[in-house]
Amino acid sequence: MRTNSHAIGVAQGAAVIDDVDRNLTTLESLVREAKRQGAEIVVTPELYATGYAPDRAWQHDGAAIRTALAGIARTHGVAVVASSVDSDRSDDSAGARHRIAASLFDADGRELSRIHKRHLFGGAEQQWMTPGAAYGEPIAWSGSNWGIGVCYDVEFPEFARSLASAGADILLVPTAVPTVEEGFDGMGDAWHYSATQISTLQVPARALENGVVIAYANHCGPGFTGGSCIATPFGHNAVLLGDEPGVAVVQVPSDAITRARSINTYLDDLERGQGLSARG
Repeated sequence: MRTNSHAIGVAQGAAVIDDVDRNLTTLESLVREAKRQGAEIVVTPELYATGYAPDRAWQHDGAAIRTALAGIARTHGVAVVASSVDSDRSDDSAGARHRIAASLFDADGRELSRIHKRHLFGGAEQQWMTPGAAYGEPIAWSGSNWGIGVCYDVEFPEFARSLASAGADILLVPTAVPTVEEGFDGMGDAWHYSATQISTLQVPARALENGVVIAYANHCGPGFTGGSCIATPFGHNAVLLGDEPGVAVVQVPSDAITRARSINTYLDDLERGQGLSARG
């Protein structure tokens, strides 16, 4: 008998850099649609309200954006995971610290958790943002343990392993993955890299090796891969969006997570120090 189940949604859209009002309106419409499809919680893309431009996003009022995001959650009665810039405004000097954050707002608009992106991607983030000091701790909410990260975090095995080892069942990851298609000429597809592999390969692998569900929400439109997904602890995507705006909602039973962990006992065997010998 299933003891607990969650309807988890991912939302993706095309944001406009610096147009906070327009982006929040778009975000609200996506959240509304996910709620209509039965979502209990909706994950939205990284820095969606400002548009993904780390060299500019910090110029907007992150606290005001979080207030607006809380209002969206409260208005539609659905939990929302959304990203903003968390700035240390104790002084106005050029050295003021800015961090890329992700917050979990419950259906009443309360901010239950806020974490800072630990792994900064690319020159703009590394120039304008300060990395988080540690991965966030899991939060107990609605009968499950939830972990939160941002974008590049999930591409490091340590992120998912750290949160799973700390008890997380479901990881929620706002992201902004740019289109990259590169390879070694003349060697065929096996020697070609596409950033779409993060959604189709890395995220499902992280879910499998840690016995967790991962909800991963990306931007779409020019310059972004789309491909928002919800990966299961069996190593597959339950849903994978294309490159157009949209939402998807997946029902996640906690018993399925328990079953996956009983098949692949990575976490238990890591604790015992016998991960390889268990399979001979």
